[in-house]
Amino acid sequence: MLDDLDIKILNILQVNGRTKRNEIADKIGLSVPSLSERIKKLEESGIISGYYAKLDKKAFGFDIMAFINVVMESSKNYEVLSKNVESTPEILECYSVLGEGSHILKAIVKDTASLEQLLGKIQSWPGVARTVTSFVLSTIKETNKLNI
Repeated sequence: MLDDLDIKILNILQVNGRTKRNEIADKIGLSVPSLSERIKKLEESGIISGYYAKLDKKAFGFDIMAFINVVMESSKNYEVLSKNVESTPEILECYSVLGEGSHILKAIVKDTASLEQLLGKIQSWPGVARTVTSFVLSTIKETNKLNI
């Protein structure tokens, strides 16, 4: 069960996962040891599942982001698709969906030639009937912050 202090901690960490513990403790009125214990419990319970650095894609030459709808022939190749997705670094996210297709992949590549190569690779995977790709022209909102 989360209480108001846990929610405050989580909201602060969602904005900046590197916020110093003494700053968080001051903001919510806890001692640093009490705060540390709460954070430890949130991590151990899986509510906090990790911390990461958000990198500027363009600084590394990744200029094209695309969403690729994958239409599978059947669900018998689901495991193979999952393994292929896991081993393909250009694919940042994969969602199993209902509606158009069976999976949506979020991919990032350096240029159109790289995207063409990635699409050829995906289309060669067992069970993939076809793909439908959408280019991202600009990003209006991108966040991992949950409204809790």
